Amino acid sequence: MQWRKSLLTLAIAGVLSSCRDGGSGGGSDGGVDNPPPPPPPPEVYRATISTAAGTADSRLACFKGQGEPECGLRLYQLMVESFVDGDSTADYNTGYGTSHHKGDLQGIINSLDYIKSTGVNALWLTPVFESVRISGQNDWADRLDATGYFASNYFKVDPRFGTNDKLKELVEAAHARGLYVFLDGVFGHFKRNASDYASPLGRTVSTNGAAQGDTGRSADYPADLEFFKEVAAHWVTEYKIDGWRLDQAYQVPVQYWDDLRAAVAQAASGVSYTNSAGETVHPLGYMVGEIWRSAGEIASQGYGPAAAPALLSVFDFPMRYSLVQTLAVEESGSGGRAASNLHTGYLNHLAYPAHAMPNLMLTNHDLVRFGDLIQRGGLGETTDDAYWARHKAAFSFMASYSGPITLYYGDEVGQELPGFAAREDNATCATQGRCDDHVSRTSAIVEGVPTTVGSTATVLAPEQVDLKSYVASMMALRDAHPALDNGSRTHIYSDNNVYIDRKDHGTDNILYVLNAKATPAVLTVAGTAIGSAGPLVDLLGNAAVMGSGGHYEIPLKPFEARFFDITSPTAEGPQTGEGDDLTGEGPLADCNAPTVEGLGPLAKEMFIRGSYAGGDNFGATPANRRFAYKGNNLYQVVVHEPEATAYTFKFASANWSSEFAVQGSAAVVIGTEQTLAVAAGNGTESSIVIPKPGDYVFSFRINAANNGGTMMVSLCE
Repeated sequence: MQWRKSLLTLAIAGVLSSCRDGGSGGGSDGGVDNPPPPPPPPEVYRATISTAAGTADSRLACFKGQGEPECGLRLYQLMVESFVDGDSTADYNTGYGTSHHKGDLQGIINSLDYIKSTGVNALWLTPVFESVRISGQNDWADRLDATGYFASNYFKVDPRFGTNDKLKELVEAAHARGLYVFLDGVFGHFKRNASDYASPLGRTVSTNGAAQGDTGRSADYPADLEFFKEVAAHWVTEYKIDGWRLDQAYQVPVQYWDDLRAAVAQAASGVSYTNSAGETVHPLGYMVGEIWRSAGEIASQGYGPAAAPALLSVFDFPMRYSLVQTLAVEESGSGGRAASNLHTGYLNHLAYPAHAMPNLMLTNHDLVRFGDLIQRGGLGETTDDAYWARHKAAFSFMASYSGPITLYYGDEVGQELPGFAAREDNATCATQGRCDDHVSRTSAIVEGVPTTVGSTATVLAPEQVDLKSYVASMMALRDAHPALDNGSRTHIYSDNNVYIDRKDHGTDNILYVLNAKATPAVLTVAGTAIGSAGPLVDLLGNAAVMGSGGHYEIPLKPFEARFFDITSPTAEGPQTGEGDDLTGEGPLADCNAPTVEGLGPLAKEMFIRGSYAGGDNFGATPANRRFAYKGNNLYQVVVHEPEATAYTFKFASANWSSEFAVQGSAAVVIGTEQTLAVAAGNGTESSIVIPKPGDYVFSFRINAANNGGTMMVSLCE
């Protein structure tokens, strides 16, 4: 793969121009005013793309075009207790968040036709296993029970959700509609009384794990391995579920995931069911881990090494943050990132082994809904077109993503919690059900289905109908074109405003173009850059784009995404420019500058603190990433990077009294001097991609006010 500085900067010339028509002055004629001049047309962003940014990325499992069915998964996650109430005898009546807290399995069954209509092909249910009250437990423990994430009896459905027979009915009804079913497996912790409930084979969990909260306990491996292998296999064998979502997967030592995967695979091979096409099939056996950490930690704690694979799929939290930072804001309020930030998200995959199958989501039950993040950033309300356009842009990017994706219930209709844009006071948000980590657990909005027993059927607003229809069209497009979910990716171009990828799977060749900003755009793209010699046919039904003089002109509305079929791909494919040198020039690129005594003008030790392996997710201050003072306000440290990787970082002191990153939290462009700025608080870090092993010098020169300066990362020759 070639690496160019233009991947993350405006290296290819783009012109921001204001096209305004002048109007003649007003006046009067016979006492009648002339009509006012028409308003000026909106600003139009223009860019000319003459070469592709990089060669095809086909390293990870779903970029290889080998037809793995897991790559085409489109999961619909629902939180059972807050979704739909279909059985008034199965209610929790308490829980976290603002929902009715009455959701149950019957409510899910009632909603299956709606779920299918969104275009997904799988369900993920939050935990359904029984949580038995401990004598004297308080309401907060009851609320935790309602989540299902601290189970007592792993072989019984919680009566407040339904019965084992009802779960079997749900699985069969979903399979009949062409929907896979995944349960939530919590194999790293359980409720303190779980040891009272033996498995069908007489196994019980350990009792010596560390306490978790007032009622929980950590699992102990390898002591608990055989118990959880039985759990993992039981629900596949007896209920024919298609696999597991794995809560806090880092709690299970990485070497044991191979044993758990093998148990699920063996169970799946021994049973079958009839799918919606009338075919006899085995359960899919897919397993996806939740590791809400950096790319490096996801690799080491989830995927394991290439020589000994652990999990094969983990949620792509780094890409999720890139997506919301670009089209809204993340939970910290940081946002407004360039469209090229989406490419930075993909580059985090460098930290993953080749067997990795990342799964991208926009929201989950622990994150703030995308609609609320749009409002938190002051970027639009539900009454604004931009609110709905930003949703469509986000779903288009998910549709273009190689690998499985997950939709969170309600996002397909732009659901949000009214009045939640501001961050809530942590002292009171829990009692209000409005904390960031559970605010998305709202009552479901399911068209044609009553949310609670006895209520009227839900009717969607026109904007919700339109967004849901768009989501369904994205899922249909993804289903029809394997290049999107299981194709190699060539990054053509990205800058502050626009983003372009080409996706390829055999003869399926797709161009994805996104305008990530509120300004209309017109792109002039060379046919050689995208590897096209014929018309570009719009897959969403708009007019084809015809080439002229070897170029294509592609207009884009604000936040518009377009998908094109490259009808006449060239044999050469996308043509890339010259690769850039990773070694910079000048004092900031000097890997051998002598150290001088003292701590320099900052009067404190400074470190590279970040999400790199060994960085304890910004917590560590290792000596091999401690800056030395070189004089003349210059600080440097040479870091040996043993392999290609990607991570986020800051230059910070041990007590966080000084924090710096690239100005605007932009990505590092290796070999290029960039502006350094104060970066205090969460969500202000920068990202870096290390494209190949080597020694890299990290440098910054602080200014006289100690509040900024310049910085560079350069490969040592």
